[in-house]
Amino acid sequence: MRKDVRILLVGEPKVGKTSLIMSLVSEEFPSVVPYRAEEITIPADVTPERVPTHIVDYSEAEQTDEQLFQEITKANVICIVYSVNNKTSIEKVTSHWIPLITENTDKDSRVPLILVGNKSDLVEHSSMDTILPIMNRHSEIETCVEMKPLCVKALTRIFKVSDLDNDGILNDHELNFFQRTCFNAPLESQALEDVKNVVRKNMSDGVCDNGLTLKGFLFLHTLFIQRGRHETTWTVLRRFGYDDDLELNQDYLFPPLKLPADSTTELNHNAYLFLQSVFDKHDKDRDCALSPEETRDLFDVFPYMPWGPDVYNTVCTNDQGWITYQGYLSQWTLTTYLDVQRCLEYLGYLGYSIIAEQESQASGITVTRAKKIDLQKKQTQRSVFRCNVFGDVGSGKSGFLQAFLGRNLMRQKAISEEHRSYYAISTTYVYGQEKYLLLHEVFPDFDYLSDGDLACDIVGLVYDVGNPYSFEYCAKVFKQYFMDSKIPCMMIAAKSDQPEVKQVYGCSPLEFCRKHKMPPPQSFTCNTAAAPSRDIFTKLTTVAMYPHVSQADLKSSTFWLRASVGASVCAMLGFAMYRLLLKSR
Repeated sequence: MRKDVRILLVGEPKVGKTSLIMSLVSEEFPSVVPYRAEEITIPADVTPERVPTHIVDYSEAEQTDEQLFQEITKANVICIVYSVNNKTSIEKVTSHWIPLITENTDKDSRVPLILVGNKSDLVEHSSMDTILPIMNRHSEIETCVEMKPLCVKALTRIFKVSDLDNDGILNDHELNFFQRTCFNAPLESQALEDVKNVVRKNMSDGVCDNGLTLKGFLFLHTLFIQRGRHETTWTVLRRFGYDDDLELNQDYLFPPLKLPADSTTELNHNAYLFLQSVFDKHDKDRDCALSPEETRDLFDVFPYMPWGPDVYNTVCTNDQGWITYQGYLSQWTLTTYLDVQRCLEYLGYLGYSIIAEQESQASGITVTRAKKIDLQKKQTQRSVFRCNVFGDVGSGKSGFLQAFLGRNLMRQKAISEEHRSYYAISTTYVYGQEKYLLLHEVFPDFDYLSDGDLACDIVGLVYDVGNPYSFEYCAKVFKQYFMDSKIPCMMIAAKSDQPEVKQVYGCSPLEFCRKHKMPPPQSFTCNTAAAPSRDIFTKLTTVAMYPHVSQADLKSSTFWLRASVGASVCAMLGFAMYRLLLKSR
């Protein structure tokens, strides 16, 4: 074993050789970087191999070629430093430095070479595609060290999650929150200023408005890595859910969540508050809607775009076709109800457990009690109710779903078939309580209905009053699948603005409903000048909430009046409160 090891750093001017050495051995951030660092000796007791290590810097400005040749002959290891964002410095590795080192070393005792890619925080790509062929051609190159693009990508997400007001900088409050989150201790005011001063002296755009920019944040972690304090960056990465491969850990994205049979999943109050803060963070123009640019910005911390074009036909949008605040919360509610694992994953990307200071995303989910218990107690605490909508081809099911989102027939004509959605979700008000009604259009394949097609809180049977054969399909579905079930059903007479024709069936729709103790057919049309009436949706939600209500009550107009009273007032107050909160921020 060698008594000591001598490491020489060479490379083009301004690639960061001296900064590498100073950040490696100093416990302080280097505020002033000289042309060349003096030779540094690391004692044996602090090196992994228990061997004294000498680190030697080279500066073209201060040393002659002869001095360089002497250092090459004395070196046990030579690091050729290049700048990832400087193509010339990479080209000089093969055109200048490797030939120079080869000429000044014995052929029988080649000194091992290590390529060091510096300043990787300044680019979003890796230089490894260029470096690997060089390594293959030169056997004396032992390895290449460079901050992985995956690390930069992970740290970029961490920065954006920690940027609570989305202004592109981490202010003192955000930096302290980040520090407490990762290291359980805040930074003193002077320590914060010292950190920012180091960044200011090393890069012009690392600090802005007295806050740390993304470039400054990446620069700090590059310094940690360069001076061997990898554990600092790894502590941050681990806290934000990353594993050894710099991928988000599956345990972080999918925490355990028990889901008993006959239960559903909903977001709780804390999760809605968090999602509201995320919306507020990205609604930069304060118009209570997310423009396409704002939506992309919101999901920039995701590895993929989670919402497709069909989302715009699933929830409420404004006149420009942008998702409104209510539509945004509705889509999250839908995801939680239909695929809670996907919801946990999405909340993980947004950093819910970190920002909301919760153990995991699972703490934002409410698992409802079994539906059979609700039926026994004749009351429910659920907030989301599912209505499966059945009807023959052309009966008006799709129009019914879109009408729930406030779109009349004219607006519906602009929807392309490829962006069609089989779901629609929004809020309704029953006895002054805000509830979510989820409509699901079931494909009219009478011979096969899945468990998902049958599992719901209420069934909507849609027929076209102008088509004499339309009602027969609804009657058959009811008799085969729902006549003996405890799921309430409601017949919907769609396209009621058209002349009603006699249905080719053994009895009229009204007689059928009376016979099977259903409410009478509910007239509905979306061929209106303004937004279609929402009364039918309030009725569906009410029956879903109170499936035990007697047939006599369902026929009573005062029952529906009591159920819907205050709905418009509650909706107006909810919107007004949100606008008030925006103004107060």
